[in-house]
Amino acid sequence: MIKLKALIHDIPVPIRLFLGKALLFFVTWKIIYGVFLYDSKVIDHPLTIHIGDASVHLLNSMSSMSGYTSIREIKISTYDGEVTTQEASKIYHNGKAIVYIIDRCNGLELIVLYIGFIVCMPSNFWRKVRYIILGVIVLDITNILRCAGLIYLQEYFLAYFEFIHLYLLKASMYTITFLIWMLFSRKIHLKNEAIQIR
Repeated sequence: MIKLKALIHDIPVPIRLFLGKALLFFVTWKIIYGVFLYDSKVIDHPLTIHIGDASVHLLNSMSSMSGYTSIREIKISTYDGEVTTQEASKIYHNGKAIVYIIDRCNGLELIVLYIGFIVCMPSNFWRKVRYIILGVIVLDITNILRCAGLIYLQEYFLAYFEFIHLYLLKASMYTITFLIWMLFSRKIHLKNEAIQIR
């Protein structure tokens, strides 16, 4: 226990402040989301509709393909004998059901994670605002491209869908988030940067 206290004490104060603010931000967000936002879908519902509609628009207008539509429907799933229902944007191509875009795929958690990092870092208020707006737009566009690609994969290259959906595109979303964080952090200088481990 003494070594842990010594290790924590050796972490520079600005880093401890950042980690404390990040933990507080994360806990506050989880409480607000879990208590007030999850069941009401006040953020998830419009964001999922937006991602579905924008992905369909991209496929219809920016490619040689057309006939894609996005409709908000109830998705019924069975997992280990338990039946669950959730609203989702169901994507159709010429009347044929292709894929669901569910609330977990709307990018909200990644956007909140990104905003939390920016808010917790020491920087000028207006610089934080600029990077939050820029980052949310970039992450939204990236998620739309990701979902449009997944719709295309589900329809034409089903064998690759699971790997690309679960690993490749998820890693690319986190990589883009990390790159924006790095861009934001390049002008931030923390004092006492060296961490000594005993």
